[in-house]
Amino acid sequence: MTNGETEKGLWEVANKLRANSKLSAAEYSTPVLGLIFLRYADFKFTNKEKEFETKVKKTRRQIGKIDYQAEGILYLPEKARYSYLLNLPEGSDIGQAINNAMHRIEKENTDLKGVLPKGYTKLDNDMLIALLKAFSKIDHSQEGDVFGKIYEYFLGKFAMNEGQKGGQFYTPTSIVRLIVEIIEPFHGKILDPACGSGGMFVKSAGFVEKHHKSPSSEISVYGQERITGTVNLCKMNLAVHGLVGDIKEANTFYEDIHKSVGKFNFVMANPPFNVHGVDYEKVKGDPRWSLGLPSTDNANYLWIQQFWSALNNKGRAGFVMANSASDARGKEAIIRQKLVEKNVIDVMISVGSNFFYTVTLPCTLWFLDNDKVNTNRKDKVLFIDARNIYKQIDRAHREFTSEQIDKIAGIVRSYRGERGAKPYKEVRGLCKVATIKEIEEQGWSLNPGRYVGVAEKEKEDYDFKERLKEYNEELQELDTKAHELEEQINENVNKLLEI
Repeated sequence: MTNGETEKGLWEVANKLRANSKLSAAEYSTPVLGLIFLRYADFKFTNKEKEFETKVKKTRRQIGKIDYQAEGILYLPEKARYSYLLNLPEGSDIGQAINNAMHRIEKENTDLKGVLPKGYTKLDNDMLIALLKAFSKIDHSQEGDVFGKIYEYFLGKFAMNEGQKGGQFYTPTSIVRLIVEIIEPFHGKILDPACGSGGMFVKSAGFVEKHHKSPSSEISVYGQERITGTVNLCKMNLAVHGLVGDIKEANTFYEDIHKSVGKFNFVMANPPFNVHGVDYEKVKGDPRWSLGLPSTDNANYLWIQQFWSALNNKGRAGFVMANSASDARGKEAIIRQKLVEKNVIDVMISVGSNFFYTVTLPCTLWFLDNDKVNTNRKDKVLFIDARNIYKQIDRAHREFTSEQIDKIAGIVRSYRGERGAKPYKEVRGLCKVATIKEIEEQGWSLNPGRYVGVAEKEKEDYDFKERLKEYNEELQELDTKAHELEEQINENVNKLLEI
């Protein structure tokens, strides 16, 4: 069974169990993700235990908790082992046993204190037994990060089911991958001040691994998130991927908990758009807002300045932003002008609608580069209109394929003149390099549509009059059905009134 089939098969089992219960996706998601985490922790512990048994025979030295933790392995007491829970006798309170296991793990591994889920008594015994059995069959002999991929797959599925709420903790994978491929976080400190469940960190680690290096030795990750449950999801996500990060609970507008100014090699984020109600009196004087405070009750330009101010002199940032920020007026336009004139805006990419679970509207990806001023890209910005590039997943959701990510990132690499990249070529309707002078002439707009132009359309092979006739007939048919429905509704209402 391939990784993709494993993930899909496990999800079908888990989702069927939830469908037959009274639990919402929100109530169900965290306990299920906790079981995936527990299965992963047990797998790592068991492998290390076997390795230590060989050493014990050679050295006759007693192995303890410190030995496991020195190897980056969570120490699991006997009653927190997956096999113990899986083999509990019939009639046992499985929910309480799992809660106790999570408490025991936190007690032995203080970095996880308060992180692991404990609400397992809300799930009935039969459901928990079925989930434990399902996850026990994960084939960890496959190559690659099996548990991490399963955790990520479940995160995405739960986010899709939870809709608006899901978007608070999950950024669609293809968007994250595109950001990572463009900012290229090979080595250094990475910050996400709106980190959600940590997808930016996980994909950065994957990028490093793809280039045959160890993430633990090449990158260090730092995050902020204001929702306790989401912080915990992030910490579990990192642990399942074998990563360690400094993730703190804090409101980024009022607390710069990592003292971020000028400190980071890379910043990546998908912040909440158009936030209202920030207390500007509380943020005054903070060095992160050195370019000025917004003139409206909208925090987009606080986020943008947070991302830029955290970069060191060679740092790169990639983040998601509402389209409106590209053309915002008033003080926001002045802040945007300053960023352009400072030569830190490197690439702007328009993304089409239906990529996100929080909003159906299109958005823009911003890419900053503090070292651009020292390259031949000085006084230039690359604009890409990717609104017509996507794969339709279902009626309401889209994504980028791997090939599409490579195409878009390839345009950026060509623009930068990176080794091995094809020579940069402008394509009408897709990409255009504009000068600062051209951007000034457009009122400092950073909307790609203003620069790339409209793609030439192929001549469509159909008879216009015939097509118009077809549309008119279809409209008349729909109009007739509408009248029929209206009559039926009136008839039903009258019957109800007679009762």
